[in-house]
Amino acid sequence: MQQRLIYVMDPMCSWCWGLAPLLDSIRAEFPELPVHLVAGSLRAHLDTPLDNASRQALADHWQAVAALSGQPFSDPHALPDSLVFNVGPASRALIAARNLDECLAWPFARAVQHAFYAQGLDITQPAVLMQIAADIGYDEALFAARFDLPETRQQLEQDWNWVADRGFAELPILFAERKGQLALLCNGFRVPGEVLALLQRWVAAAA
Repeated sequence: MQQRLIYVMDPMCSWCWGLAPLLDSIRAEFPELPVHLVAGSLRAHLDTPLDNASRQALADHWQAVAALSGQPFSDPHALPDSLVFNVGPASRALIAARNLDECLAWPFARAVQHAFYAQGLDITQPAVLMQIAADIGYDEALFAARFDLPETRQQLEQDWNWVADRGFAELPILFAERKGQLALLCNGFRVPGEVLALLQRWVAAAA
């Protein structure tokens, strides 16, 4: 039976980082269930470095997500001065990871989130993304080549359009797909145990 999960995320979405433990739990409980990552877009075309007001707004928001999710967050004021909150490079890297080896795509996405939120690294820089890819197990040269392909940029735009066409205003989004039919498991942050219970019922329905 053809079934999989579709996880829509933005590597620079704090709520997506907050829900990362849910994906870890799903992969542990349902290792036979493929997870297909789709890039969502919150800040796709920004071109101005973060100012102090933006950093303070992020700090307040990140503290709220940390309190609810238990995930580690660094201080946005410590991010590089030149950082532009543009999700394009990290999202394009997600597409490259998915195309090269979908089994490694989630570990890569999780590592990118950890690098940004917990370590304060500038994941808008291709060199940082290439190093994370190499650490996860990708061939760095192949990954860099795939990252730069026009096809990868086109696929990213297709992902963004696919998500926009569904009209959701929050990330992350988790679908369960069986025989082409989508079941929505979450839209925005939810308690992981609640989502797992929904998924367990969905899996049991096909047994």
